Amino acid sequence: MLEPSALSLLPPLVVVVLAVVLRRPILSLLIGALVGLVIADPAQVLTNFASTSLKVMTDETIGWLILVCGGFGALIALLVRTGGASAFGKLALKYTKGKRSSLFMTFCLGVVIFIDDYLNALTVGETMKRITDKFKVSREMLAYVVDSTAAPICVLVPLSTWAVFFSGLLVDNGIAEEGKGIAVYIQAIPYMFYAWFAVLVVLLVVLGVIPAIGPMKKAEQMAQIEQAQVDPAQYNNVQTADEYAVKAAEENFEDADPKGKLRNFLVPIILLIAFTVYFEIDVYKGLLATMAVTLPFYALQKLMSVSEMIERMLDGFKSMIPAIGTVIAAFIFKDVCDLIGLPQFVIGSLSPYMTAAYLPAVVFISMAILAFATGSSWGIFAVSIPIVMPLANAVDANIPLVIGALLSASSFGSQACFYSDSTVLAAQGSGCNLMSHAVTQLPYTLIAASLAVIGFIVMA
Repeated sequence: MLEPSALSLLPPLVVVVLAVVLRRPILSLLIGALVGLVIADPAQVLTNFASTSLKVMTDETIGWLILVCGGFGALIALLVRTGGASAFGKLALKYTKGKRSSLFMTFCLGVVIFIDDYLNALTVGETMKRITDKFKVSREMLAYVVDSTAAPICVLVPLSTWAVFFSGLLVDNGIAEEGKGIAVYIQAIPYMFYAWFAVLVVLLVVLGVIPAIGPMKKAEQMAQIEQAQVDPAQYNNVQTADEYAVKAAEENFEDADPKGKLRNFLVPIILLIAFTVYFEIDVYKGLLATMAVTLPFYALQKLMSVSEMIERMLDGFKSMIPAIGTVIAAFIFKDVCDLIGLPQFVIGSLSPYMTAAYLPAVVFISMAILAFATGSSWGIFAVSIPIVMPLANAVDANIPLVIGALLSASSFGSQACFYSDSTVLAAQGSGCNLMSHAVTQLPYTLIAASLAVIGFIVMA
């Protein structure tokens, strides 16, 4: 790793600018990674890129993510094809009287599916977009509601994949005793101010207390003029990866059974949540168990042949490739940022300001910026905790408050970053262009982040 310097800030700046200008997150991330590798060693750019990308592809987390995302894609494709998702939509429509109630139902469904942000983002968006379309809700607004009830909700619930991961890191770093990770995590939940404020802000937006502002206002106005539903025809000339994924999802709905039964949606979803909890919040095992029950369940009803099931599952898996590609590129970029010492430079630059009174706020701001720049919410926590926690002990800071600041930063990065996995999946599930979703929700995430900073200063 290089000696940390101000040059470390250049790659994330390049990525953010290119992501906004080009609206191609994968390309932006890869260019940013190359810029970082040039800074590290201009003569070894190709060699270092090859080794970094291979390292990422052999990483257990990436393997897990590919299987989980692909598996979700396969399951969602089956839910759609059987008409189960459409049946749920028709039922929900009976209890939906307008724009506000459709968004509120989306919010409630997001809160209920708290197990995992991937499951949340993919399921809620895909389920609700046809309902919100009927009331001329923009896909951008839908994606914002979905994203705001993904990572923020998962952070606040100790029965989620986030809680399991972060509590494990607390044990690994000696902050919690063996077997006490979840207990320490629960102590920090009241101080996860960004997650609390993100959920509060989106609820106020849903209820109309906070109006549509900035780019979201324009998106909502366009939805009133034009048909909100994404027309598959517009994707005949595919330009970006997420547009391809949206086209594939829309085509699946066109082939759905018009006489689909509600049970064919509810049974797999309930099984998925139940199995995930049973396997100690292991989403992948929960998904496999769900598939093992769902396939015979559909076969007994003669909804489709075995060969068609396999074909649909493969189509669903393929529809997730753009999302997987974006996350892989984000992981490569994160590793390059680690190589050039970006986290260490930021933390080192801010260490003079790390007193007991200001530490939680400084930790939140600095880590939030890093998580936003790198798209690595879990990775940033893992990198920063061995550096931040000794500082917290040294200045006698409130440990649960500091942990809450770190987790708040992670959830902010997961939601606000233009190319984070949660943002990508929320956009994909909602049938919204990725960059449109990222730009329209940014003002609301900044409002929640500003309130969180105030909270950390007051509570310190």
